[in-house]
Amino acid sequence: MQCNKIQIILYVEKKSKIMVTSSPNSYSESNLDVVKIGSVNKTNLKRFTQNGQIQIYQSSYRGSYSSIIRDSLRNAALGRKVLLVQFMKGGVKQGEANAVKLCGNLTWIRSSESFDQYNSEDIRNDENLKKIIHKSIYELWDFCKKQLFSGEHDQIILDEIFLAVEMKIINKDDLISTLENRFISGDVILTGTGIPKDLLLMANQITELRS
Repeated sequence: MQCNKIQIILYVEKKSKIMVTSSPNSYSESNLDVVKIGSVNKTNLKRFTQNGQIQIYQSSYRGSYSSIIRDSLRNAALGRKVLLVQFMKGGVKQGEANAVKLCGNLTWIRSSESFDQYNSEDIRNDENLKKIIHKSIYELWDFCKKQLFSGEHDQIILDEIFLAVEMKIINKDDLISTLENRFISGDVILTGTGIPKDLLLMANQITELRS
């Protein structure tokens, strides 16, 4: 597990005493838990809001993330609003327009066209088919970006997104920028193999799954 170092900056008025509490999570300047004690028995308590975490699950092989999907179902059953997006899985031709709802709170989406739907040799020999698959995966990423900025979900799972980055379907810098500027209250879970170092450094939690 990687723990990010936290630097907290306080702007303090003159002749005021400040009491601060912090935790292992990262917080924005506006979300500090600050109790300001005035000179005439006045106490002004600022409400504390915890930021969501970036969690990375890495494995040396595909198909090892069933535990994450199980946990997402449990979270949805407990009332959390969850978005599960599988970039590289296919066979059901979902896409954004055909999302599946589970447990009332879980939205599950796969790419409308994916590599799993076709023979690998057919994809290699058909450049147009490859473009269609790439376009479908990128459209799914474009949808995810909107959800990350909206703050509508308590948890967003981007399954095998690092494989899409490795194949240069999704731009690594675009992913980093989106994570940096996302609505910060919800957790984001990213899975995959061959994870770039600069993305690992962004994570609040890193889990390695072994067979």
